Amino acid sequence: MFGTGLLKGLGVTLKHAMDTFNDDREAVPDRYRGSLELGDNRRVIQQPIDQEGLLTIQYPEEKRLLPERFRYIPMLIWDSEKHEDRCTACGICAKVCPPQCIWIVRDSDENGKPVTRASEFYIDAAVCMSCSFCVEFCPFDAIKMNHDYELAVYDRYPQLVYDMEELTVPLEYYAALWPTQYDEEQTRRREEEEQKRRQAEEKARRVATKNAAAKEPTAAGPKRSAAELQKLARERAAQRKTQTADGDKSGDDAAAAKKARMEELKRKAQERARQRKLESGE
Repeated sequence: MFGTGLLKGLGVTLKHAMDTFNDDREAVPDRYRGSLELGDNRRVIQQPIDQEGLLTIQYPEEKRLLPERFRYIPMLIWDSEKHEDRCTACGICAKVCPPQCIWIVRDSDENGKPVTRASEFYIDAAVCMSCSFCVEFCPFDAIKMNHDYELAVYDRYPQLVYDMEELTVPLEYYAALWPTQYDEEQTRRREEEEQKRRQAEEKARRVATKNAAAKEPTAAGPKRSAAELQKLARERAAQRKTQTADGDKSGDDAAAAKKARMEELKRKAQERARQRKLESGE
C-alpha cells in the first residue's frame, strides 16, 4: 500500500516522543529520578547504564556522565613515576593518522644528534576525526584519547592547533579517565618487566657458569717440559698407528668373512637352480 513506510516512520517518531514524556512522569517529583543524579553544583555524578527513554539535560549547567570509552582529541602522557614523556618521537602516530593532523619534531642533543624524545608535537583539533588510530598503533602507550570536548573557540588558528604543552597530561589524569584500561596496561607492563628480569637473571647465571668453567684448572696436570711433551706426542702417535693397524686388520678380516659368506650364498643359489632344472625335466 502506498504510504506504508511514511506511516511507520511517523509511528517511530511518536513512540520516541511518548517515551520522553513517560520518563518525565515516572520521575515525579524529581524528574531526574531513575535517569541520573546531580551533585550540589548541578553536575551529573551518577547515571545508570540501563536507563530507557530520552533525556534532556540543561547544558552547560548540567553535564552528562561520560562513559570510560568516550574519546575526543588525543592527549600525551607524562610518566609521573619515571619523570619523563612517554613519547619517543617515533612518528608512527603521524603516519597512521587518516586526516594527517599530527606533526612531530624530534629533539636533538647539544651535538646535534637526534634523541628519542619530541621537542614539538602539534595536533589540529579542527581536522582530528577522533578515530584513535594513533592510540592503537603507539608502541609506548604515550598517546591516549581525552574526554575534554569543550573546545569551542572563535578562531581556528591558533586556538585549535594544540602544542605539546597543551596536550601533555600526567599519568594520574589518564588513570582517572580510563581506570579499567589503565589497570590492564599496568598489569601487562609488570608482566613484561618480570619477564625481562628473569631473562636478565638467566643470562647472568649462564655468564657466571661460563666464567667459572674457564677459571677451573685443566685435567692435564702440572706443566711439563718440552722434552716430556715431545715424548708424550711420540707415544700417542705410536698408539694411534697401532690402533689404525689393528683396525685395518680387523677390517680386512670382516671383508674376507663377508666375501666368503657371499660366495657360499652364491653356491647355494646355483645348486638350487640346478635342482629345479632337474625336477622340471629340462
